[in-house]
Amino acid sequence: MRPAHLDLLLSPINKLKGVGPKLENIINKLGINLNVHFLWHFPYRIIEKKYYENIHDAPLNQLVTLKIEVIKHYPSKFRRQPYKVSCLANETVIEIVYFNARHPVIRSVLPINSIKMISGKLEFFKNKFQITHPSSVENLSDIQLLREKEAVYSLTAGLNLKTFIKLSNQVLQLVPNLGEWIDERLIKKYKFISWKEAVEKLHNPEIGDTYNEKNFYRRRLAYDELFAHQLAICIIRTIDKKKKSISFKNKDKLRNNLIHNLEFKLTKSQLTVLDEIQCDLSSNKQMIRLLQGDVGSGKTIVALISMLTVIESGYQVTLMAPTSILAYQHYENIAKLINKLPIKIDILTGKDKGKKRLEKLDKIKSGNTQIIIGTHALIQEGVNFNKLGLSVIDEQHRFGVYQRMAFNYKGFRPSILVMSATPIPRTLTLAAYGDMDESRLIEKPIGRKPIKTSVLTLKKEKNLIERIGNKIKNSNDKFFWVCPLIEESQELDLKAATDRYNSLNKLFKNKVLLIHSQLNEKDKEATMEKFKNEDYRILVATTVIEVGIDIKSATTIIIEHAERFGLAQLHQLRGRVGRNNEESYCILLHKEKINDTAKKRLNIMRETNDGFLIAEEDLKIRGPGEILGKRQSGLPSFNVADLSYDGDLLEEAKLNAEKIINNDPKLENNKNLKDLLYIHERDTAIRTLNAG
Repeated sequence: MRPAHLDLLLSPINKLKGVGPKLENIINKLGINLNVHFLWHFPYRIIEKKYYENIHDAPLNQLVTLKIEVIKHYPSKFRRQPYKVSCLANETVIEIVYFNARHPVIRSVLPINSIKMISGKLEFFKNKFQITHPSSVENLSDIQLLREKEAVYSLTAGLNLKTFIKLSNQVLQLVPNLGEWIDERLIKKYKFISWKEAVEKLHNPEIGDTYNEKNFYRRRLAYDELFAHQLAICIIRTIDKKKKSISFKNKDKLRNNLIHNLEFKLTKSQLTVLDEIQCDLSSNKQMIRLLQGDVGSGKTIVALISMLTVIESGYQVTLMAPTSILAYQHYENIAKLINKLPIKIDILTGKDKGKKRLEKLDKIKSGNTQIIIGTHALIQEGVNFNKLGLSVIDEQHRFGVYQRMAFNYKGFRPSILVMSATPIPRTLTLAAYGDMDESRLIEKPIGRKPIKTSVLTLKKEKNLIERIGNKIKNSNDKFFWVCPLIEESQELDLKAATDRYNSLNKLFKNKVLLIHSQLNEKDKEATMEKFKNEDYRILVATTVIEVGIDIKSATTIIIEHAERFGLAQLHQLRGRVGRNNEESYCILLHKEKINDTAKKRLNIMRETNDGFLIAEEDLKIRGPGEILGKRQSGLPSFNVADLSYDGDLLEEAKLNAEKIINNDPKLENNKNLKDLLYIHERDTAIRTLNAG
């Protein structure tokens, strides 16, 4: 049971004063669902708003604080006109300007004849000082609320900085004094301050604005997160090892039959990995194995052959995919491969409703269906297996590190095979999958040609489109055109996917389709089916096609504004082509002037198709600006830690966690560590401890 002193910190954010359903939904978009998540959402910069007695001493185009007297309101007569409030700052006229403002609100905030302290960017426009949309307006009696330094956070539409800071401060007041969980040696080695002090200093704008200072405090919290993660992995792995599982032993008739009838030869790498999996499956311990392979390396056929070993022993198998598009793709491919074998296969997704769903569930429960492909619907309430022997999880990072354990709670201890198409550096593998054995597919199928990658500036876009037009006339090739945004953004000078679709559709009428993440699942599937089976030749897309889309007739992918993408993501997108034995191409379009980091990324893409090498390089060249104030994407997903900078801490965390669990496997002498596991939401480990 969770300790009472952590209840407020681990409560949903709707328990905070001022958070209703609408605001809760907005804040949830930042990944902040519990109060503790505010602690991990750090400011990315600190701004100064120095107070000036005399407005003529204040610098223009900078944030300042002034004392003003409100003289007169000039409401906007038309919708697009600004609302102006005329004021005096030490006898000098200054206008406070608002756009799209509600008149009663401004009158209540700045009543005539009132004296206020106001902060904002000071400008000089048409011979008058002005501040547009001040960041804060306070009464003289509340002057302590106006700080000369203020933290700035990454926000989302509908949430302003003042509201966010107010809520963040509420949470900071809930932070308890927790006992230390780091041993003395490490505290001295890294000069760590206490957990609570590090949290407060990172959110406190008085600490100054140097990257080194902020990173010093962040590193303390990064170690805590990595330590909690490694501790959880150690606990789960130690207890899993003690429990026996199913031993699959048979004559491998189904497996050998499939291999014999394949239209291609398995690679040496595939055969090696199959031997590793077979060894696991024939033992009486639960297999928990990560199967890593670059795009197109043949992971699915390895998984299917392994499934047949389990099915021949009289057990069921599942394959769980992150989207229904990918689940249907697996279903179609596997159904074709086993069509001559005496095996029943079905698919279960969230789209299955009513009588149809009940019929599928009955067949699964009775054991009549042996291979069940699906989405997360497979681990929902009401899905009961007859004899589940193996669960294959595709693209596991979309599910989260611990979600695979849900299969254990279905009444069995099936073997687990996790397939990742994102090549992961060793340090990230250790962090994300430390409780798993690892297999790697390092060869491409025989006859598969490397993808030719070229880099072009956007100035050559017209020539590129002409070449595409010629190919459409003279071949059956299909093209992906990837854009980073769905609609125009004022902040980023990018061509939107919708605009690109419109411009290409004018040139190639009835040959172009559009897909993006804002479409519902049904519309996405319909679009993909049209592109795959009809005479559409170009699919304009956002990164929604990054994972698992398999269109064999697509031979070229154009990635627009490639300088905006990370290396791993570029490589994943490139893997959407080259899925047959035809020549395939990846064209990286970028703006004329790009920074050195972007140049390095594009050059690496041009020079190599090796996903594992690309993953290592991606880790090396990411800049320090990608740490603070931004939630990380990619593998694994940490709130604080960044393994391009914290690899040394990961090694310390792993060694320390192993030492503790070896000496105190139930954490009976380390109560503070349970607090650590709770605040980093590693409750699964505590439940495993209690159950074990």
